[in-house]
Amino acid sequence: MINLPRKLDAEIIQTNNLSNRFKTENDGNPELRARFIDSSTGHLWGFLVVDNTKRGPGVGGIRFAQNLSLEEIGRLAYAMTLKNSAACLPFGGAKAGLVVNPVLMIKEPKLKSEIIHLFAEALFPFENYISAPDMGTTEYDIQHIYEFNSKMLGTSMHMRGGAGRESSRGGVPIDDWQLTAHGLVMAIHTLEKLDFGIKIKGAHVVIQGFGNVGAPTASKLNAEGAIIVGASDINVGLWNPAGLDIDELNRIRKAEGGLSNYDSKTEKRFNSNQVHYMLEAPCDILVPAARPDAINARNADRIQCKVILQGANAPVNKMTEYYLSNRCGVISLSDFIVNSGGMIGCAVELMINTDNDYKKKVKMLGTRLYAERLINETISKNVKQVISKLTSKNETDTFFREEALELAQKRLLKPGDNWL
Repeated sequence: MINLPRKLDAEIIQTNNLSNRFKTENDGNPELRARFIDSSTGHLWGFLVVDNTKRGPGVGGIRFAQNLSLEEIGRLAYAMTLKNSAACLPFGGAKAGLVVNPVLMIKEPKLKSEIIHLFAEALFPFENYISAPDMGTTEYDIQHIYEFNSKMLGTSMHMRGGAGRESSRGGVPIDDWQLTAHGLVMAIHTLEKLDFGIKIKGAHVVIQGFGNVGAPTASKLNAEGAIIVGASDINVGLWNPAGLDIDELNRIRKAEGGLSNYDSKTEKRFNSNQVHYMLEAPCDILVPAARPDAINARNADRIQCKVILQGANAPVNKMTEYYLSNRCGVISLSDFIVNSGGMIGCAVELMINTDNDYKKKVKMLGTRLYAERLINETISKNVKQVISKLTSKNETDTFFREEALELAQKRLLKPGDNWL
């Protein structure tokens, strides 16, 4: 049983520590880093990193994980900076996280609510951070934070967080509307239209992390004729080259034991210590949709796909992507370009809540349809632009992330450019 503190105290961590002594602004040196502790015991509960606010306040999800680190939160905050910049949104990058067991939080909703409330109190003084859902958190948790901030501010019309809330409360729910998955599928559609040797119909797909991003991505691709040959969660990895039963996967994924309850035919099953093997399965489209660094120097030689569709943030580091692209012929579609659908939805919600003219424009079309169209246009435009740069250079030494980084960093210097 978790012994909750009476409050969480924030400790600011200096960004000019020795490990960062040679970092520059372009390397993602953050504006603010903090950790949250129980002062009475010294127990560490969580982190916040606000990476960059040149385009606006930093937006980023709250992540639950037992082995969470400041480094992971920092990398994810930097990815959010790139994501907002590339999508020309008037927001910066940030990320927060709590060092808790996400499975326990599902089993103990009252405990989770109490922890979220404590974190809302601790986060409130940080005016440049706007919370959103992430691994382990939902639109209901963010609604809790939003209501706490509304009470503190004395108004419900504010941009202090969170975003990605319940639609019935005026939010744009990322998971309920499957906005991140919507954008990922649009990225593959765009690649298909550019004749990059990939077709959705008949494509073999492996989903690593069959959760709120991986599961709807699988369903959407399957509905268009793709065959889901592999899927994994924290419990098990499932492989069947003839195809897995997507309906059964969706039915069991939130049950206790998750995908380990799968009863249909499989050719291979991997236990909880072997689920990373699924990344090495032969397929056309590999969707890493879990934690950072899933694909790395240890398994890069065994990756057997044509396209990596990055559903997670930072699932592959830059050097590994270079190797995969230039030595293995694998195109890896960068996270901050293709999985920005959820963030775009959050941006729409935040603008609706504070700009009446924008709200009228969105409502004329319908909030969900407007958000989906904006996601389609943004991701398609960015994928086309990056691919165009790659092909026009006709160099063997460049790769998708390199060109995508250049695009995002240029837009970071133009905060007035807004596609909303």
